[in-house]
Amino acid sequence: MSDLAAVEVAISPAGKFREYLALNGKRLTRERETIVEEVFSTHDHFDTDQLVSRVSNRTDGRRVSRATVYRTLLEMIGAGLLRKVARSQNREVFEHDYGYPQHDHLICSKCGSLTEFENAPLSRLLESVADEHAFRMTGHRLEVYGLCSECSRPPRMRHRKLDMI
Repeated sequence: MSDLAAVEVAISPAGKFREYLALNGKRLTRERETIVEEVFSTHDHFDTDQLVSRVSNRTDGRRVSRATVYRTLLEMIGAGLLRKVARSQNREVFEHDYGYPQHDHLICSKCGSLTEFENAPLSRLLESVADEHAFRMTGHRLEVYGLCSECSRPPRMRHRKLDMI
């Protein structure tokens, strides 16, 4: 779960997706709308298999095929609703790109945990670097890899029964 507060937006994710699809000659089908609702029901990071499981286990009769989930995720990225976040363990992980503030990630190379953070001085530094190079920055993505506090702890020494005698 994220500690980041949602940003107020003028149009719902489904509305934004509907507009994007209309501009591309497509429509917001019931299946696509189900996926958008499911994705934006929480702010958790997720992979495709997790989303497929969530939409497959629905009890309201609004189930969606795996192929539709894959296609819709790509369209949601194109619409600016989602983005991929790199992650260890060879999984593509998605997060909201619409309705949430600019933020960066600390990614554990061992367990794959992902920590979101905002840092205003870092953002100002990047803007300064862009200015130095006459570069118009429209956003940034920073992913820092290392070990989380849990994975960087030294292993506990297990006492053998004979050592305790």
